[in-house]
Amino acid sequence: MNINCKGKLIDISSPKVMGVLNLTPDSFYDGNKFNNEKKILNQAEKMLNDGATFIDIGAYSSRPGATHISEDEEKSRIIGIVELLATEFPEANLSIDTFRSTIADECLNAGASIINDITASEYDSNILKIAYKHNAPYVMMHMKGMPNNMMKQNKYKNLLIDILYYFSKKIEAVRTAKVNDIIIDPGFGFSKNIDQNYGLLKNLDLLKSLELPILVGLSRKSMIYKLLKTTPELALNGTTSLNTIALLNGATILRVHDVKEAMECIKITNQFNKQ
Repeated sequence: MNINCKGKLIDISSPKVMGVLNLTPDSFYDGNKFNNEKKILNQAEKMLNDGATFIDIGAYSSRPGATHISEDEEKSRIIGIVELLATEFPEANLSIDTFRSTIADECLNAGASIINDITASEYDSNILKIAYKHNAPYVMMHMKGMPNNMMKQNKYKNLLIDILYYFSKKIEAVRTAKVNDIIIDPGFGFSKNIDQNYGLLKNLDLLKSLELPILVGLSRKSMIYKLLKTTPELALNGTTSLNTIALLNGATILRVHDVKEAMECIKITNQFNKQ
């Protein structure tokens, strides 16, 4: 199984790691941590050296209750950084965490190769045209509402059936837009409470019926640190535990803050699966 990143085929038959690079001042874990070019370059280099296949760059905080920012503000945070990273690390596969088509377009022009859309085109349907225009892989996530109100929308008759139905409709729309490479993200922590998140993780393998790569973002989330009565800063061990479960249940891409540890999870589960 391959995805096409600017003409380069990436083999995802074996799981890969996507490192998170937040440019936001208010992200739940690393907000304002990478607030100048030197820190950003150092972190990107570290993630690549640790084994990241992708770097996911975001300038809009999607944590629960996050403040909505303007398109101009998002653009001012992200375009120059994409240009910088594309220049310094030309072989890196840069993913853009945005739901705005204009931001995605400018970032892909600047050197990025993947669109990661938490709204699955609900916010801006033109983003599918941009994915087609650039022949970019498109990550679409399950969520109800937007980050500032999503946790009020976690009522489901059956979460898994809802997610499968949601993706079946979205896949049809993306295919109609002639986008070739689709990746699904079940949206851990987005419009889902702790029990729903763990139920989803336990049954993650059901999403394999969609026959698409599965991206999971579990890194240091509240489903870990609230359960363990700790903090995001102390939630790496819990993250490793859940990443391992996700891999055993069919995850294709781990979206993480800690690349080295995620790569170790992949190495161990690959060996486990050989037996």
